[in-house]
Amino acid sequence: MTLQQLQYVVALDTHRHFVKAAESCFLAQPTLTLQVKKLEDEVHLTIFNRSVKPLEPTIQGAKFIVRARQILREVEGLKEMVNQDRQFVEGNFKLGVIPTLAPYLLPLFLKLFQEKLPKVTLEVLELQSDMILEQLRIGQLDIGLLVTPTDIPQLREIKLFQEPFWVFAVEEHPLLSQKSIDAVQLPKEGLWLLQQGHCFRDQILNVCQTKAQETTQPVQFKTGSIETLKRMIQNYKGYTLVPELAIDKNDQPWVRPFENPQPARQIGMVVHGSFTKEVLLKELRDSIIHSIPNHFTKSHEYFTVKWR
Repeated sequence: MTLQQLQYVVALDTHRHFVKAAESCFLAQPTLTLQVKKLEDEVHLTIFNRSVKPLEPTIQGAKFIVRARQILREVEGLKEMVNQDRQFVEGNFKLGVIPTLAPYLLPLFLKLFQEKLPKVTLEVLELQSDMILEQLRIGQLDIGLLVTPTDIPQLREIKLFQEPFWVFAVEEHPLLSQKSIDAVQLPKEGLWLLQQGHCFRDQILNVCQTKAQETTQPVQFKTGSIETLKRMIQNYKGYTLVPELAIDKNDQPWVRPFENPQPARQIGMVVHGSFTKEVLLKELRDSIIHSIPNHFTKSHEYFTVKWR
């Protein structure tokens, strides 16, 4: 068994296609196929079920792949440890960002980050929280930007900022008659939510101290877009909660802040416990902190809303 063979197995699991996996490893497809078969023969285990398309790991093969990814991460960490130039960072890294954060935060910091680390390429994927956490755990993502805490032992969390929630309501809604809103006063009627699977949906329900089945809405509209919810409310009825970064100057007639302590979501950077690129994490964190509104990082009164 060689590290190269483990890399081929991981590539095949990632792409679920022999040709694509071979291309990602810069070798011919027959070579990759042969090496994977040699490894399977050596360990007396069928790692992949080739009878289905796309191919998929067998039950035991999936366990083998998780361990292979862990071994490759540890080898990469060993290389990093003996690297004399710890300030030099280059290469490709995969960054997962939740959909309710990506369109608002990414444009703020990416330019600054690229200026700091011009030889780093970020492949950004917009994914829901549970998918980010799973891909971090098995090594398919390098870094996640999402709501924390995650309470997963294998993962390391780096706090970034608290993002306050605001109320967004149709123009004639009674909530807009107030300068600031007490969360206890939020009505169950007319509450719009993102579709299931979004952590922000669960946070809204927690702030409103209600359950999804208790909310009343004549139109059942399933969306993963905060912008779509905003437009629906502006032109129809009801209200929702939005994170502050999702508010632009044109939204001012429809939004109101909460009274202190404000409900907020804690945004953090999450990596696997074995991730060793400290310079990359520092520059990414510094770029984000520098780019967000100043009051996010100051001492304000908040209560962090759980999402799990």
